[in-house]
Amino acid sequence: MAENLESVLSALAKVNDPEIGLPITDLNMVGDIALSAENLKVEIKLTVAHCPMQAEIEEAVRSALQAEFSDKKIQVVIAVMTKTELDELKLKLRGKEKTNPFGENSATRVILVGSGKGGVGKSTVTVNLAVGLARLGFQVGLVDADIFGFSVPRLMGITTKPTRIDDMMMPPIAFGVKTISIGMFLPANEPVSWRGPMLHKAIEQFLTDVYWGSLDFLIIDMPPGTGDVAISIGQLLPQAKALVVTTASTAAAEVAVRSAMAARKAGHQILGVVENMSWLIDSAGQKQFIFGSGGTQLLVDTLNEYSGEKPELLAQIPISQNLAESTESGIPLITTEIQDDALDALTELVKLVAGTKLGPGVRELRVKLNP
Repeated sequence: MAENLESVLSALAKVNDPEIGLPITDLNMVGDIALSAENLKVEIKLTVAHCPMQAEIEEAVRSALQAEFSDKKIQVVIAVMTKTELDELKLKLRGKEKTNPFGENSATRVILVGSGKGGVGKSTVTVNLAVGLARLGFQVGLVDADIFGFSVPRLMGITTKPTRIDDMMMPPIAFGVKTISIGMFLPANEPVSWRGPMLHKAIEQFLTDVYWGSLDFLIIDMPPGTGDVAISIGQLLPQAKALVVTTASTAAAEVAVRSAMAARKAGHQILGVVENMSWLIDSAGQKQFIFGSGGTQLLVDTLNEYSGEKPELLAQIPISQNLAESTESGIPLITTEIQDDALDALTELVKLVAGTKLGPGVRELRVKLNP
């Protein structure tokens, strides 16, 4: 009988909690096991009542057991952890005290995607970058730090809220990316009107109260400009690298320079520049530079002069109806396989970011400015 119980636990060890990403056996989620010649009854203890992942966990458990014990009738009983069990789980996951897991000694690569002004497609680039990295097999987290102009939940098609375990939150996962946004806590489209201290507290909680697990990348969708959130991020994530998004217009690039300089003053290295909405292909197959040209070169040259780091243009993303439609559908373009120049540019950007150790400049895979 002992051997059979070990076989049950071995089968259950193949089931991961979808929010935490660890086997349910390691999380002490397996309760009583009753095994007979004809029946197998297993108790699974969820972290909270009405867990949004209950159906997914129950189905995964049932499938794992059925594969190993096809000759038995499987019964899965759902229960809820006691407070003592929850406290033990929190201690196992987070330790005794809440800390920022992305401090100076963190192995996670933190990338701040920012812009000087809104409307340049910064959040669209952020979401596609995060999802693209996850599709390459990396563990990725995404923080929507644009508190006033949050849009990540919509762009990711996320409608669920984080699961709370006392003062710890399990972030929703979409397209393999753990995601948090202030928009997940607000009814409908309610606006946020906060001063600096509240903004700082929100960003701090996103980092310390959310259980991120072991991440390869943490992507931050920054608010446009150089306000309070940028200052807080500089304090909380000193080792982060900045990716600057702009259009080709000189006006947008001039404003983007200020954002990049603010990031540099906070001690953040400039990873590179992304030019969005670079051109439109007309009916004759010719490029039409709707937003002008030359601004991005001005941005790169100015940052080079200012920082001495020689930041480079990493991608030029053309205007794309498919990309625009993806933002409305909540399905990032990077997840599709359609023929689209914007998708090709985003895919190349993901490869560049994945392939660099975030050192100064990206030489081998450099994207040259399109004339």
